[in-house]
Amino acid sequence: MDAELLFRKRIALSETKFVEMAVWKYPSLYEGARMGSNTDSRLVAEGVCVLRYDNESGKGDHKHIEEVEMAYRFTGLDSLQADFWQDVEIWRAKQ
Repeated sequence: MDAELLFRKRIALSETKFVEMAVWKYPSLYEGARMGSNTDSRLVAEGVCVLRYDNESGKGDHKHIEEVEMAYRFTGLDSLQADFWQDVEIWRAKQ
């Protein structure tokens, strides 16, 4: 299924840490997609993804904090970004 990339941004936080966010639009809904879109936001540190918010076929909306995966209730892109950045700051404060 061909998707249209609507947004992609990579933000360097340090020499070894970065955030990458992306939103795709799908021509038709698939299981796990909301409103015909898919999102992926991640924090990568030292080459390892340590935080990720995404939605994928069969799983729906969820987030990963290091090795732990948990459900995430998507209410909109603005709240998703706010929640993601809050988790980024929490993770960074623990380092």
